[in-house]
Amino acid sequence: MLIVDSQIHLWQNGRMSSHHRQVDTYSIEDALAEMASAGVDCAVIHPPSSLGEAVNVYAEEAVRRHPEKFCILGHMDLERLSRGERESIVAHWRERTGMLGFRFTFNQPHQQAWWSDGSLDWFWSACEKADLRVGLLASGAHMAALGKIAAQHPGLKLHIDHIGRGGGGKGIVDDAVFADLPQMLALAKLPNVAVKLSGAPSYSSDAYPYKNIHGYLRQIIEAFGPDRCFWGTDITRMPCSYRQCVTMYTEEMPWLKGRGLERVMGGAVVDWLGWKRPVGAG
Repeated sequence: MLIVDSQIHLWQNGRMSSHHRQVDTYSIEDALAEMASAGVDCAVIHPPSSLGEAVNVYAEEAVRRHPEKFCILGHMDLERLSRGERESIVAHWRERTGMLGFRFTFNQPHQQAWWSDGSLDWFWSACEKADLRVGLLASGAHMAALGKIAAQHPGLKLHIDHIGRGGGGKGIVDDAVFADLPQMLALAKLPNVAVKLSGAPSYSSDAYPYKNIHGYLRQIIEAFGPDRCFWGTDITRMPCSYRQCVTMYTEEMPWLKGRGLERVMGGAVVDWLGWKRPVGAG
């Protein structure tokens, strides 16, 4: 079974936010070693936008060195460049090594309006035209806006990061963090919306295997289907080992099996992203 982590971060000479490991570098070699220890075949790199263009470049280096192991959802400056420059970047994004699309968090106060004020209409249209995937850190407050974007751009494939629970670090877990889950489940009717199951252990106060949230995960997988649900970790902020992030799904959820398990654990995200892994890759 192919196991693909739908989200990891790599960085050099910087620091991630406080709920991530407070190390100056989480390198290509660090990621490969942890992936091997967990039986993870490959991963989708999300260069952290807070660390600028350098992390996009480092992700490209990872793909050049290990094209069978990595692909990228990168980021770009949506503010300081001119409209023409931004549209040109999107149109030529796939020419960059390993870039299959974008990922944005919109977690700054001034970015909250971008969900609904129309200022990014050009971006959604440009990504739809260029067949680029877009991952968004949407939470309950943004689900309706995300649904409207998806409906207006049916050729644009959007996926919701971190089970739609936000990026962690807020201290809300267990039933409370899933209180607005119905708002996300309502988007399952849109075939161009998918969900990353990344970060699940961080949303439970239980010990491994975090059984008190399994029911919510089952609701999501049953609503969206295994072809639109992608296992993942965001490993540098997980409260458990990489291997436990894997076995939580492969060994502790007896209802997830067969084709459904294979799709959730890797096959679905590869197909969703259109990742053409090298011939002969595992």
